Amino acid sequence: MHIDLNSCFATIEQQANPLLRGKPVVVAAYATPNGCVLSPSIEAKRRGIKVGMTVRDAHLLYPQVVVRTPDPPKYRDVHMKFKKIFMDYSPNVTPKSIDEAVIDFANTPSLSKNLTDVAYEIKMRMRREIGEWITCSIGIATNRFLAKLGAGLHKPDGLDVITHENLVSVYKSIKLTDFCGISTHNESRLNTYGVFTPLDFLKAPEELLHRQVFQSITGYYWYLRLRGWEIDAVDFERKSYGQQYALGKPTNDIRELSCLMMKLCEKMGRRLRRSGCAAQGIHVACVYKDYTHWHRGRKLDTPVFTTSDLYTKSLWVFNQQPEKKVVTKLAVSCFNLAPSRSSQTTLFDIDPDKKRNLSDALDRINDKYGEFVITPALMLGMDDLVLDRIAFGGVKELDDLYAINPQF
Repeated sequence: MHIDLNSCFATIEQQANPLLRGKPVVVAAYATPNGCVLSPSIEAKRRGIKVGMTVRDAHLLYPQVVVRTPDPPKYRDVHMKFKKIFMDYSPNVTPKSIDEAVIDFANTPSLSKNLTDVAYEIKMRMRREIGEWITCSIGIATNRFLAKLGAGLHKPDGLDVITHENLVSVYKSIKLTDFCGISTHNESRLNTYGVFTPLDFLKAPEELLHRQVFQSITGYYWYLRLRGWEIDAVDFERKSYGQQYALGKPTNDIRELSCLMMKLCEKMGRRLRRSGCAAQGIHVACVYKDYTHWHRGRKLDTPVFTTSDLYTKSLWVFNQQPEKKVVTKLAVSCFNLAPSRSSQTTLFDIDPDKKRNLSDALDRINDKYGEFVITPALMLGMDDLVLDRIAFGGVKELDDLYAINPQF
């Protein structure tokens, strides 16, 4: 079962503020004219406003549209509530993003029930336990791929079941790019080999998909996926942690950029330490005002996990730029992860446990009383920089959220 909250951010804002209900609302990265629309409400979508538009274009389509900026804690709270509901039906709940999740009913008592009835019950509980304005679309099928397809057939507030009995009729009603994972580039590739519709895709021989269209094992996976076999239930190991920030005012001032680097390292470091890991590699990337970019990664002799060590190493990599240009976007990440407690120390480390214990204590204070209650002095006056954001389609940050809430 694939569950997708309808117009997630905008609907949550309408739930929180009844005065916004029934009105076209958009949640945008910034409320300024060039701000990008992240989530239009159902009413806004009916007036042609779409994700990715600028706030300026949204106003042109509907001058009275209400613009709100993101409130991530509110959205994470709703995510935790709907995940709690889902786990009452199965322990196998896989979040796909902040507003999507998959429930696997295999080997659970719920599988003996009519899953359509379960879906209606979930819809009812979401309205009762989260908010009466909250709606979701649900798809039910034998694998994740078809369940997601079903959830998108009749938005908003839809419910569709895809089985061997209606699979062909469903494929007749959609186009190739309606499949998750098929872009216009993939569509062109399929067209080259005579596959123009989802039904053609279904009828295509496995040998054609494997050897000619995709020229890899991917073709075989598509052959199985289209027929309802589950091949996407794979959990990938975490390989890195990172943070990035698009500067509102581009600059090449090393003082400003170093302060920004410190805040990025603090956010990254807290996530790294929460996972119980240390990193033995640092990567820094910059996008410049002239639309060029630079990046560099370096492996380290000893693992690092404290904010100060991450900052020192990141600044060391940052200073290897061949030319100091005006920066518009800065990103830092750490890789080569290993358990921090088993990290090898250097000959000159006086007492590594002191640094580890101090970092853990500061993180516990910030977790309890609010992010950045205690911060490095270099970050003073940076409250409005590196704002809290939720990544589109990202599930890695949800791991951090569950770490704070161990019951999940």
